[in-house]
Amino acid sequence: MHQKDARVYEDICRSCRRISAARTRGEAGTLMAQEISTFSLFDLQVIMGRVRYEVHRLPSGYRKVAGPFLLAQVVDAHHQLLVMCARGEFSRMVQPIREKDVFDSYFSMVPDGCFVFESTREYLPQFHSPRHRLFYYILAGFAMFVLERPGHPVGTPFPGGLAVRENNGKFYCPVRDKQKDVFFALCNFCPAVQDEEA
Repeated sequence: MHQKDARVYEDICRSCRRISAARTRGEAGTLMAQEISTFSLFDLQVIMGRVRYEVHRLPSGYRKVAGPFLLAQVVDAHHQLLVMCARGEFSRMVQPIREKDVFDSYFSMVPDGCFVFESTREYLPQFHSPRHRLFYYILAGFAMFVLERPGHPVGTPFPGGLAVRENNGKFYCPVRDKQKDVFFALCNFCPAVQDEEA
């Protein structure tokens, strides 16, 4: 685990507490969009450089099928969050956050999750910031709690040939229950259920 910078850690905790105060899906979306808007253009360039690097490191066969989904998980979610906020769509989303206890647990986990990395193994470790991990966590939270969709987009393939799928409005993931012991894994908070075909 990366050594915690107390100021950065408290800033992340404060951001998570703000988001966690939301009661409706629309309030959560608005607060997430406000937080995402605090990332600078330089932050976004570093984050996207890291995402592209991680995709590039995948075995070529898997990279071809998984790469577009992994990029979409960040790029499309970022775009959709900001567009929905700009269009005022969140003001119409007055439904309560489903499973508020899971939502609260997720944003309680995020600050510690932001500091879990080995800087010696990181791409461009000198540019790594736990706040960059916060960016990913907010976008995943947007997908799971505002859009009520899986943290990994439907269609995301996993090694072995299985993928996240949707059937009659329910989501199934081949690895949903495989990460239970990893406290910072999205899987522990995802609305998808374990795909029994996996």
